[in-house]
Parts: sequence; structure tokens; C-alpha cells
Amino acid sequence: MRAAPREPSLPGKPSSAKAWARALERTAPIVRRPDRILPAVIEELAERFEDAPALLSEGECLTYRALAERSNRYARWAIEQGLAKGDAVCLLMPNRPEYMAIWLGITRVGGVVALLNTNLAGPSLAHCINIAAPRHLIVAAELVDRLAVVRPDLAGAPKIWVHGGGHDQCPRIDSEIERYRGDTLSEAERRAVTIDDRALYIYTSGTTGRSKAANVSHARVMQWSHWFAGLMDVRSSDRMYNCLPMYHSVGGVLATGAILVGGGSVVIRERFSARQFWSDVVGWDCTLFQYIGELCRYLLHTEPHPRETDHRIRMGCGNGLRPDVWNAFKERFRLPRILEFYAATEGNVSLFNIEGRPGAIGRIPSYLAHRFATTLVQFDTQTGEPFRNAQGFCIRCARNQTGEAIGRLLDDPSNISSRFEGYTNEEASARKILRNVFEPGDAWFRTGDLMRKDEQGYFYFVDRTGDTFRWKGENVATSEVAEAICAFPGIKHASVYGVAVPGADGRAGMAILITDDQLDLEAFRFHLINRLPDYAHPLFLRIRHEIETTATFKYMKNVFVHQGYDPAATGDVIYFNNRERRAFVPLDKDLFDRIQLCQVRL
Repeated sequence: MRAAPREPSLPGKPSSAKAWARALERTAPIVRRPDRILPAVIEELAERFEDAPALLSEGECLTYRALAERSNRYARWAIEQGLAKGDAVCLLMPNRPEYMAIWLGITRVGGVVALLNTNLAGPSLAHCINIAAPRHLIVAAELVDRLAVVRPDLAGAPKIWVHGGGHDQCPRIDSEIERYRGDTLSEAERRAVTIDDRALYIYTSGTTGRSKAANVSHARVMQWSHWFAGLMDVRSSDRMYNCLPMYHSVGGVLATGAILVGGGSVVIRERFSARQFWSDVVGWDCTLFQYIGELCRYLLHTEPHPRETDHRIRMGCGNGLRPDVWNAFKERFRLPRILEFYAATEGNVSLFNIEGRPGAIGRIPSYLAHRFATTLVQFDTQTGEPFRNAQGFCIRCARNQTGEAIGRLLDDPSNISSRFEGYTNEEASARKILRNVFEPGDAWFRTGDLMRKDEQGYFYFVDRTGDTFRWKGENVATSEVAEAICAFPGIKHASVYGVAVPGADGRAGMAILITDDQLDLEAFRFHLINRLPDYAHPLFLRIRHEIETTATFKYMKNVFVHQGYDPAATGDVIYFNNRERRAFVPLDKDLFDRIQLCQVRL
């Protein structure tokens, strides 16, 4: 492979060209060995590292050998269950080492594992299970009750297995797999699984509607893990601190796979805790950590921790670190390097800020432009579509002009990063493809994200298009929230959108409710808790008796978004979802001012 051209490095920082070269070198062999999937790589590593730690947690630690053996038990379990190639198994489980062992084993023999969001409940949970059409469902004991509520709504009657505790009506899978051997699968047991086969379903709300199950092939799993191992220069001495949910691609594949293929170990915490973060990082002697922007903001706003600078962290890797947080976060906690990136589970647009430019989500070196065919096109916020010229083609953005980011779909089997593997729903997949963009017949993936690009080629995130907004590190589909709201008696219509709140990443949910009756706010809040994950609960409610619509009967949100939640901007009653009081309370000027000054817990 030809070496990447030399680029000037910033004083005191390693050359970015070396990082790109490592990533290219690690990923180049993937397409040449199509039968070598990540579960096979883990077995190779078990031979090499044996009893070295692989996945660590307070409850359980797995060495490389133990991880390979545990995954082989699950592989044999899947074979005995008659799981055919392409059959799905849903996994509903909090973060723990066993989580990765389960999907490694099942995918080793051709099964597809659907990684369910552990925040889901009610209809949202049933929907995500049903679109995966699983034959089996593995659920952690502490989440069994949540699953029991939706069991009557599940299609296909999947067999339910409980992990970690007894249940009268369901078998325990952690006991069941002890019946199977953990040694390497024999030739007779192995299935013809290649990188082109599907490995996982990872859920994403996309830009509209309910959650969609994105198809994730073994090729993408290999690409993500080996690419980031190269960018971060992972070594066997590294330990990654991972408190991000393992049902997401970042917390479940990137943060784990990238470290394992480099021979390091991953410290897994069930959920993020600002108070415990630095104690964990120092106590486990971590050298890397994975972040999302919201995590960094929380840490920056906590009281000083006695161990917050005693760590050996050499790099933080993640996405969503806001420009106004970047420098303060890096300086307060004495972090040598930040590797910010932009990517989507199902998409083909990837950007990497290897140089550590504050606020930028990445850039594409000129010598890699053929591999990462990404551009920005002018976008019409009224129609939700890119502008087109007189010839019917899209218009590229000028420097520093905001537009939608799109990535070209290339007919190149060797370029895994250019693929769009779609969703389980073909119509949803088709909506993400933009055709006849710059020439007849070309096809590009739509990110649904607005960005700008400066004179030096750095990209900066601006906002999301469509009706989806991001809050607490999760995408919130307004149509799903509105559907849940309207299921409450007395509410005729609901319009949901995101509003900016000082000091918070993303946008908080706000809902306009149309009702003629007095609303029982206590019962309504309980209704939301049972139907929506916490991050999707509206933070603000605005009560009206009617709402204007367009000629096509779409709610006119723009005026309401502009007014936000300021009670002085409207005569409507506005309520605030007070987390400490666990109630919707009237939003008056005093409470509004405290929210503006970041004095209220959101």
C-alpha cells in the first residue's frame, strides 16, 4: 500500500498523516479475507493474549480466552436452537461483558443480533422487537417485567430467555449455555459466514418516524473496529473506559471492538455517572475514554473531583463535543488529545478531526477524497429537500455556507466505508438515497444533518433537518412522541419540536397540546413514563385550544420554535417537567430566568 503523503504536524502533536496511514493499513486486509469476521479475530487474539484482560467490570471480568470460550458456548447454543443464517435474536440487556460475548457467539454462526435500547418501554419496545422479527429474545432479569407488559403485542411469539435470574415461565440462558463446550468450533459446526453477511441490527430514529433497524454487516463491524484501532493507535497496554450504551454502535462496537483488536482491554460501566467518572478512570488505570458531547458537558459542570487530573488518559474519542465546551474541558482535566469524529450507524459519511481543531467534526485530506466522497448541498428548510438548479441538479455549497451533508454511493466492493446497507424497511432505505444529484443516475446518501465547511476543509455541525432532534445523546423522533401523547384521553392533537436551552447540548423536547378539557397533568406524566424512554419526555408543554395549519394540514411549527418556552412570548400556559418534583409545574418568569441561568436540573 502506498504511504500517505506527508502533512505538516502541529507543534507538540503527532502527524495526522500517520494516524490516517495506520487506519488504512489496518483496514486494507478486510476485503481480502472475507471469511475473517470479528468473532474469528477474537479467537485469534485469545491464542495470542490468553489470560490478558479483555472486558472488565465491577461484576465480571473476561480474559481474551474466557471471552472466546463464552462466545463459543453461545454459538453452539444458537446451532442447537436451529438458528439459520440470517435469523434474528433480540438482546435487551444493560452494559456488561456478557453483552459482547452473546452477540459475538450468535453472529459467529450466521445469526443476526438486534441490540435493543434498554430505555424503551411499551409500544416503542414492542415496535423495535417486531421489526426485527426475532426467533429468540434474550433479556436481563432486571428488565423482564418491562418485557412482560408488551409480550401480548409481540408478533411471531419469539422464545424468551432470561439472563441472570430465575423466572417461572422463561428458561435461564446463563444456565443453559453451561451445557455447551467453549473450545473452538469444529469444521462441522462452522457456518459459511462472510463479511458481506448481516451481523447486527442497530436502531436509529433517522430523520422521521419511529425507530428503524439499521442493517450492520460483518464488514462494517470489522471496518469500525480496525479503523478506530488505527486512528487511536491502540496498544496492548491501553484500557478504554466505556460508560456509553452498548446497544449503540459507538458504545457497543467501536469502543469495544477497536480496543480488543489492538490487544487492549475495555472497562465497562453500566451507565455514566459524573460523580464516579474520574474515580473509575483512575482506579481502573484507563488510558482512553469514549465520550458523547453531553457526557463532557456534565463533567465540566460538576464540582471539582480530587482525582480529576490524576489519570493516565492519553486520548478521549467521541462525537458531539461542542465548541464552547471543548477547550475548557480539555484544559480543566488536562487531556492531551481529543479525537472528535462524525458518523452515522447506517450512513457512509465519516469525518475525523485528527488534528484536534476545537469545534470541528473533521476533515477529509485531499489524498483520501476518493475514499470519502462527501459534500454539502444547498438545502431548502421549507420543503426539507435540497435546492436544484434549472437543469434539475443539486447545488454545492460555497465555503462556510450551511447545507446538508451527503455521501456518494460508490460501486466499489473494496471501499466498505462507502456502503449504505439500509434498514429492514425498504421504503425507509429508499428515502435516504438522493438520486440524480450532480449527473444523471448518480446516487448519494442523505445524512439529514446540516453542516458548513471552512476554508481549510474542516466541517462543522450546524443542526439536524426534518422532525428529529437530539437530546441526552439520543435522537428523538417527534412523530413517535406525538403519537404517544395523543394516546392520552382528552388530547386531540400534539405538535412536538426541539428548543434550544442554555448550557445544554442538543434540543429539549417541547409539545403543544390541543385539548378542550382540563388536563390531568399527574396522570399524563405517568402515561409518558410508561410509553416513552426518559430522553423523549417533553421538557415543556404548551396548552392551546387550536393550532394553525398549512394548506396541506401540516402544523406551522416555525413560529412556535422561534418563541421557544418563554412565557412572555405567548398568552398560552406553559408547563415545565420538573425532575426533582416529578411533576409538570407552571413556568413563570422566575423559573424561566433560572433555567436561562442554568440553575435548574434538566
